[in-house]
Amino acid sequence: MAPMTQADRPPMHVLHTFANNTTVPYLTWFTDRAVAEGAPRYSFIIMHRERPKMMDEMRAKGFEVVWIPYDDGKRKRGMLRALPLLWWHILRLKPDIVHVNLFDDSLPGLMAAWFAGVRRRVITRQDTGFHWMHAPRWVALDRWNNRMATRIIAISEENRRFMIDKEQAPPEKVVLVHNGIPPDRFTRQHPEVMQDLRTRFGIGPDHLVIGNVARHVEWKGHRHVIQAAALLVATHPNARFLLCGAGAGREAMERLALDLGLHDHVTFIDRIEPEHMPSFYGILDLYIHGATLEPFGLVYAEAMLNGIPVVSTRTGAALDAITDGESGILVPEANGAALAQGVLRLLALDRKAVGRAGRDAARNLFVFDRMWQGTMAVYNDLMRK
Repeated sequence: MAPMTQADRPPMHVLHTFANNTTVPYLTWFTDRAVAEGAPRYSFIIMHRERPKMMDEMRAKGFEVVWIPYDDGKRKRGMLRALPLLWWHILRLKPDIVHVNLFDDSLPGLMAAWFAGVRRRVITRQDTGFHWMHAPRWVALDRWNNRMATRIIAISEENRRFMIDKEQAPPEKVVLVHNGIPPDRFTRQHPEVMQDLRTRFGIGPDHLVIGNVARHVEWKGHRHVIQAAALLVATHPNARFLLCGAGAGREAMERLALDLGLHDHVTFIDRIEPEHMPSFYGILDLYIHGATLEPFGLVYAEAMLNGIPVVSTRTGAALDAITDGESGILVPEANGAALAQGVLRLLALDRKAVGRAGRDAARNLFVFDRMWQGTMAVYNDLMRK
C-alpha cells in the first residue's frame, strides 16, 4: 500500500470555543475562507444564555456547532457545569486543535481539552488586563490558562508584553498575530448615508467633528474624552463630539457632559448599523480614544483604514500602528488635558496626510489576510510538532 500523501490526509480540524457572544464577525471571515480553500475543518462550542445566532450560519457552511447554555451572571457555577459538557463534546468531535478565546470559555475549555487528551491547545487573549485592573483575584487563573495553553496568540505588542511581564507567560509560547478586518467591507462609505448621519446629529459644514466608538466601561476612557471636549470647545466652539456606544457607564458620562456645559457639543449615540459604520467614520475629521489599557481596539483599525487620523493614548493597536506625529497622535497620559493637547497637535498638521499615513499603516498590519496567515502559521507549526 502506498504511503498516505498530504493531499490524502483529511483537513486539519480546529474546534473553537467562545463565551458570551452570539455572533463573532471574524469567525464568519475565517469560515468563509476555510470553505473557499477547503481547510481547515471547523467546529464550534458556544457558551451563551440563548441559542447563538451563529449556529444556523455555521451549520449552513457544513460546520458543527454545539450550544452550551451559560449564564455569565453566575460565572463560577456556569463554568463548573460547562466543564463536563465541554469535555464530552471534545472527546466526541476529536479535534486536532482546540482554540479558546475569552476567559469564560478559556478556563473550562483548556481544562476539558487537556482531560480529553488534545495536545494542541491555543488561546487568543482578547481580554488581557481586565482582571489585573478590575478583578485581581482572577489573575491567578489567567496565569493558569497561560500554562495550560500550548500556544498563546497576542493581538498587540502591548498585549504580548503584558502577558510575559505581568502574567509570567513563557515567551516561547507567545506569538503576535494582530486582529484584522477585510478592508473592502469596512471602507464602503456611501454619500447618502453620510448626509443622513450629518442631518441626524446636526452636523453642519463648519463643524469640527470628533468621534469615538466604545462600550461605556471605565477603562475605555470616556471620562477623559469628555474632559478633553470641555477644554477644546473653549478655543474651538465649532467642535462636535459624537460618542457611539452603550454600556452601564453611559448615564454617568451623560451627567458629566451636562455638568461641564457640553450639551450642545457632545452627542451620545446608542447604535449605528454595522453596514453604516464606514460612513460614520467618513463624517469625522478625527477619531479620539482615551483607553487606559486596550488589548487591541478594533476601532483603531476601522478608523485608520477609512483614512481618519487618530488621537489616542499609548495602548493596544494604536501603539503598534501609529508613529507619533506622522500616522496619528499618541498622547503620554490617559487624561483630558493630554488628549486635548493631542487634538491641538493634530489640528496644526496636515490632517489628510496624517490620515493617509495611518491608512497605509493599518493596511500593512490590520487586514484580515494577515490575521488568517498568522493564525494558520500557528496551527501548522503545532501540527508539525
